[in-house]
Amino acid sequence: MTPRTVAFTTLGCRLNQVDTQQLQSALESRGFRTVPPEEPADVVVVNTCTVTARAEFSDRQAIRRAARVSPRARLVVTGCWAQTSPDEIARMGEVDLVVGNADKHRLPALLDERCVERIHVSDIAAAGTLDAVAAPSARVAGRSRAFLKVQDGCQHRCAFCIVPFARGGSRSLALGAVLDQARRLVEAGHPELVLTGVDLGHYGADLVPRTTLAALLRDLVEIPGLRWVRLSSVLPTYFTPALMEVVTGSTVIAPHFHIPLQSGSDRVLRLMRRPYNTVMYRRLVERLAGAFPGLGLGADVIVGFPGEGEADFAATVALVEALPFSYLHVFPYSARKGTEAARFTDGVDAPTIVRRGRALRLLARRKNFEFRRRLAGQVEEALVLATRDRSTGRLVGLTGSYVEVQFDGPDALIGRLARVCVTGVDRD
Repeated sequence: MTPRTVAFTTLGCRLNQVDTQQLQSALESRGFRTVPPEEPADVVVVNTCTVTARAEFSDRQAIRRAARVSPRARLVVTGCWAQTSPDEIARMGEVDLVVGNADKHRLPALLDERCVERIHVSDIAAAGTLDAVAAPSARVAGRSRAFLKVQDGCQHRCAFCIVPFARGGSRSLALGAVLDQARRLVEAGHPELVLTGVDLGHYGADLVPRTTLAALLRDLVEIPGLRWVRLSSVLPTYFTPALMEVVTGSTVIAPHFHIPLQSGSDRVLRLMRRPYNTVMYRRLVERLAGAFPGLGLGADVIVGFPGEGEADFAATVALVEALPFSYLHVFPYSARKGTEAARFTDGVDAPTIVRRGRALRLLARRKNFEFRRRLAGQVEEALVLATRDRSTGRLVGLTGSYVEVQFDGPDALIGRLARVCVTGVDRD
């Protein structure tokens, strides 16, 4: 009997990438064979994002593209947009099944049952503990690094953010389960693990007995064969003395941190209901920069939040200019239905948002180039990624500070660590 085929399209964050890997593993254990999204399949799964209006536009495009490639497939839409807007998605004629985040684990059974009901979206707020799922026991296909999901959901209620409605409350994976998955991934040939979560710094607060991200890291860095643990986004509030001690005291922690900023104006941060201010943020970054001379530092920034004036934006530009950022993710504010900010009446006009976004991206591009230019002449350790550069055919490596380097070499280096001398820097 020929196995059924399945294709995946994933949009949005790293957490969605991990969720897709888990769905792929679950379906393959049921006899499915995974094919690339550009090939026709019996089942197509589109894992969606809803963080901005632009994300939802991309979701729609991906759904329609999948339907064109696989017109006879059973088309499943899951992820955050499926969780928050199931009826809207179900009205799309191409879609056969809508499965929310709280029900992703049911997808294999739903496909086997050939159920008639199209929408399967439970209350994400009622989701319980984050259960251990089968981590790949062999090397994750197509990846040198492995993403390890240790937390999901968020207990904050920032005024602009739809994520708690899409992901639910904060839930952590038990410490023992994390360590077991980490060991198996390293043994399978992944020298770098990327810890992912919606609110990663809150890890362990919901577990019994309670634990912390610092405690988890202290155990992870002792795993034989693990070269780097890289943290995904962590709020500045969570950098406790214990966490600072472990991240600055171990060479296994990658010298790269993504610390959301959102605004350099304390007034706007209060409107956003962010749990920190610019003084706290600046002090943290200065401490990290002092501990890591080659620190890679990224941040998210929102432009055009309701009420953001020219002085507020100027404060953001000044803070970004003053701190050693190596890259920024700049987002135009996008009202999300159900959030507090969606009810604000002092919105910023679209041309102003575009102008501010362009200015901040230009600043970020300049800082990124300056950061990379300082690497010229230095020897860097880089993990060789699984895919060569398309235009040059050269190997691509990722340094601890999150900089891509290209160099000539054999396929035997893929998935291994290489020491490279940086001889030049491309502006892009």
